[in-house]
Amino acid sequence: QVQLVESGGGLVQAGGSLRLSCAASGRTFSTYAMGWFRQADGKERKFVSAINISGGRTYYADNVKGRFTISRDNAKNTVYLQMNNLGPEDTAVYFCAAQLMGVYANLLERNKYDYWGQGTQVTVSS
Repeated sequence: QVQLVESGGGLVQAGGSLRLSCAASGRTFSTYAMGWFRQADGKERKFVSAINISGGRTYYADNVKGRFTISRDNAKNTVYLQMNNLGPEDTAVYFCAAQLMGVYANLLERNKYDYWGQGTQVTVSS
């Protein structure tokens, strides 16, 4: 069982930055690939970014490439999402998720993840 707790959301002006964190419980964090998804009001939850078990490979949705950076610290059981140059279109609830022994083919697929956090709200004002 893995419990995920996101933090770092908030209100920011367009062009600003935020860093989201996702702290995982348990001793097996290093066996999980991690992903970030977001869900805007009335919209479906969509893939944002993912990172493999070692942290050596990262993946991004096209609309965040060059602005967002995912990273992980296995010693701290934490995954991060650094978000720069935010725009109103980035407003959403952001969720982190864990996928046991996740591989690229599955990391972009929402229904392939095993555990989810409760989400943290990110609001970007124009």
